[in-house]
Amino acid sequence: MDAFIIRGGKQLAGEVCVSGAKNSALPIMAASILADSPCEIHGVPEIRDISTMAEILSSIGAKVSAEAGTVKIDPAGINNYTAPYELVKQMRASIAVLGPMLGKFGKARVSHPGGCVIGPRPVDLHLKGLSELGTRIKIEHGYICAEADELTGADIFLGGRFGSSVLATANIMMAAVKAKGNTVIESAACEPEVVDLGNFLVKMGANIIGLGSPRIIIRGVKNLKGVSHKVIPDRIEAGTFIIAGALCGKKLVVKNALAEHLKALLDILRKSGVEFDIGDGEITVTKTGKKEPSDVITMPYPGFPTDLQAQMTTLMCITPGISIITEKIYPERFMHVSELNRMGARIHREASSTIVAGVKNLSGAPVMASDLRASASLVLAGLIAEGETVISRVYHIDRGYEDIESKLMKLGADIRRIKEV
Repeated sequence: MDAFIIRGGKQLAGEVCVSGAKNSALPIMAASILADSPCEIHGVPEIRDISTMAEILSSIGAKVSAEAGTVKIDPAGINNYTAPYELVKQMRASIAVLGPMLGKFGKARVSHPGGCVIGPRPVDLHLKGLSELGTRIKIEHGYICAEADELTGADIFLGGRFGSSVLATANIMMAAVKAKGNTVIESAACEPEVVDLGNFLVKMGANIIGLGSPRIIIRGVKNLKGVSHKVIPDRIEAGTFIIAGALCGKKLVVKNALAEHLKALLDILRKSGVEFDIGDGEITVTKTGKKEPSDVITMPYPGFPTDLQAQMTTLMCITPGISIITEKIYPERFMHVSELNRMGARIHREASSTIVAGVKNLSGAPVMASDLRASASLVLAGLIAEGETVISRVYHIDRGYEDIESKLMKLGADIRRIKEV
């Protein structure tokens, strides 16, 4: 396995370009199953999760090729309706093939994705919505086995205990575009990645209105054509670099970043004293002086994203005063806390909240990454820590950030990748 060695204390300056959104690209790749001809998807990040989705599509018979950020998918050869455990276990978003396979073929067998280190993320809303469209579902030998003679439009409420579900909304949309009649999804996810998927489906010939709102209306169609589409920028990667600029930036320009997708983050940073300028498709962090403590609550979009909670925690670690973070999406998503405390942070867990007492400095230490966003928070911590930080198991960060160490090195960071013994 690989590890990062970071020597902290370097000031970051220059320009960094954000890659395409993995959380758009993955369901869009799955949606290509629905097409009657090949699709081209541009701006796709070259990361592990994309490779895993490509393997899943290839395993069911699709022809997939990737080069220089463009993925080409020809679904004509699909003749297998099972997404195997060996691949699905690597990435929860693999379940996104369930809806389009049901929509196109009326059957699918997808390994149950189970939970993960940030807490259980059940698929009950996926199964509830698909059942209401007329799908018969059984769980057998660890697989979700789904069949439908004909999908029929329905009124579906997708609200859950922790709010709306992005992947459940995506799965229901992808099945419903081929269902007979009208489908209304209430309490739909409003995230930009859902809108991007919806725009891809509309290009293919789907009839969808209400994208970006909690109420999506879909009129089923018989055929969908292959199209070319460019995915939106990754708002989580953009937010991670913006927070890096707030931590140790001199003048850091984050390009291919859409401020309209980052309003909750930018609002909190502004209140905490971080200065930045918003340009056309870019955000420049211009000052990292004295900062004020914050009270952050993660919520479904347009609220503060759970995927930036760990990175924001790192910023609060060196912000004077007491900050509070409350996790409303995944209440167990605090695996980074113990590792940050190893580096000298003062973070106390209280149920689904953490209380962060700002310290003057963090100190380098050997730490271990536990998930994708926790990995990013530890990289940020290493950038500001005194001395050397060694981050083990960085394969997690490779799932969601394209060549992050090269991007950071170009900004002036002292970071290198090594093979662990």
